[in-house]
Amino acid sequence: MGSPWKAIADDSRREILMLLKKHPMTPSEISQHFDFTFAAVSVHLRVLRDAGLVTEVREGKNRYYSINQKEALELLKFFENLWNYQLHSLKEFVQNKEKNGRKDEKEHGN
Repeated sequence: MGSPWKAIADDSRREILMLLKKHPMTPSEISQHFDFTFAAVSVHLRVLRDAGLVTEVREGKNRYYSINQKEALELLKFFENLWNYQLHSLKEFVQNKEKNGRKDEKEHGN
């Protein structure tokens, strides 16, 4: 399995994921949203599939791609944790700065 991080590093693949967020699509439906070839869309879909970010279901001659919600949720959890950490760090920074500001005011008689 490929790396989901490498897969989402590409703007076009992130755009494909945003399209698939709405509903499953065939490669030809996806290719209508891009200026590159159908073959390029297929390569992007293979990278996303190998990374576990999309699933493929065959119905007759068509292949429908959709987001693998379990894998996407893992990425989302990572970013939530990162965001929460950053908010916590920011809160601590502001609180320390406020404490130091009040301390400086007292020391300087303001």
